[in-house]
Amino acid sequence: MGTVATWLRRTWHWLTSMRTALALLFLLALASIPGALLPQRSVSATLVDDFLAANPTMGPIYDRLELFDVFGSTWFIAIVTMLMISLIGCIIPRSIDHWRAYRAKPTRAPKYLARMPMHAEGVVDGGLVDVEKRVRGQLKRWHVAAYEPGEDRAGVYSLSAEKGYTRELMNLLFHIGLVGMIVAFTAGRMIYYEGQVIVVTNSESEYAVPVEQSREFCNTSPANFDIFRAGPLFDGTGLTPFCFEAHTFEADYLNNGQANEFRSAISYTDDLTTDRSEWEDTTLRVNHPLRISGDRVYLQGHGFAPQITVTWPNGESRTQLLQFRPTDVQNFLSSGVMRFDPPAGMYPDLTERRENQIAVEGVFAPTAQWTGPNADMLQSSFPSMTDPAMAVDVYQGDAGLDTGRPQNIFVLDQSLIADGRLQKIDRVNLTPGQDVTLDNGVSIRFDGAAEFANYQISRDPTQLWSLATTLLMLGALIGSLTIKRRRIWVRLSPVDGGTHVELAGLARTDRAGWGAEFEEIADRILGGVAPDEDDPGNEVDDLG
Repeated sequence: MGTVATWLRRTWHWLTSMRTALALLFLLALASIPGALLPQRSVSATLVDDFLAANPTMGPIYDRLELFDVFGSTWFIAIVTMLMISLIGCIIPRSIDHWRAYRAKPTRAPKYLARMPMHAEGVVDGGLVDVEKRVRGQLKRWHVAAYEPGEDRAGVYSLSAEKGYTRELMNLLFHIGLVGMIVAFTAGRMIYYEGQVIVVTNSESEYAVPVEQSREFCNTSPANFDIFRAGPLFDGTGLTPFCFEAHTFEADYLNNGQANEFRSAISYTDDLTTDRSEWEDTTLRVNHPLRISGDRVYLQGHGFAPQITVTWPNGESRTQLLQFRPTDVQNFLSSGVMRFDPPAGMYPDLTERRENQIAVEGVFAPTAQWTGPNADMLQSSFPSMTDPAMAVDVYQGDAGLDTGRPQNIFVLDQSLIADGRLQKIDRVNLTPGQDVTLDNGVSIRFDGAAEFANYQISRDPTQLWSLATTLLMLGALIGSLTIKRRRIWVRLSPVDGGTHVELAGLARTDRAGWGAEFEEIADRILGGVAPDEDDPGNEVDDLG
């Protein structure tokens, strides 16, 4: 038991040492690097899947090491926990020691003051009592203690003054702020929620199609989001109720295609019973979110939603306006899939109708540029919709519409193609208003496109606490680097014609700026200058 107790005591001392805390802090920063370099599932599971598909050897190894979920991994949480214990173990005993040091009397003067780095002496007119009063006046903001001749090492009446206790206080506040920041961030990740929703909006382009589908979003249920993430303590019932309607999305670009500004005009309300005409209007811009009752609505991204109309031989038609995923984030060449179920009247038999579903998979370019040997390969030369076009593959067969399984809106299920249940029947290039009639009598028309905006709704109740603790940590760090810990000793002995005064100074940390301050104090004392209450040079703040 004694050996175990000794081992535990040594482990505790090692864990709560400042060296260990610094090592863990560096290790935490090092462990965060994979989270910045590799895609994270909490941000985009699609990017993680793409990485695994592109790296079949190293991808699974990274996955087993939890490198795709760094900030929620077991080893990252273990480092944070050890750092917390280490910091708290450093703070508590140091706080006790700091309080004891602050309450204790300044140490007695050394026997030989002339050996100190800073030294001055001289005879001042006046008796010992008067001189002592002037000395205390010059050191009025210092922690001063008097020692009788019997207590002094040189057997002379002396004063000991110390200043800069706040330096250690700043060190403690820095560590407290660091612990508070970690606690605030951790608590925030436990109770936060964040979701993204894509809303197709109107556009001013001449090729834009009118948007007839709903452009409204209400923050009333996680099911209303396209992507929703939340902390483990959030059960989905505490959403802040509000609604907004996206009216337009506009983007300005430079001549080289670089985005200059994004903005989206919306109307919103936090009272779900309010009439639509009473909703407030605002314009969202990048990094200028709308704040509603603690939630933040960001304009995060945008893209294009082409509209395709499929007409069957009996005259019935189906129209879809669906967002495509940008594959070229510079010029917004985008890809996606649309699936169409034929009219029930044409194929009363369910099996036959399933075999005649239409799938349109292809790419959309807002400003078409045709390349390749036959000038039939579609690229995009500019991100704005000035000359749109589509290049699509048309499939017929089982598109997976009635399987009961969710379908990816950006790519077709390749297993259906591999099994022969879905077959490509044509490849066509289309411009707005252009249509093509397939061999089976089905007509495919490209109507145009609309722009969609991606909105992110975020809530973190600990955000202000995180800001406060971060500011405390940074302010305390600045204070600990600028405040100097220093001491002054003054010996007073009566002589003929006055009082002999001997001073010495010592910096506890560094001497930057302390020499000039000591010389100023010594000149005032030896020159017999009375303290001036209005003299700014005499106002030496406790933090200084």
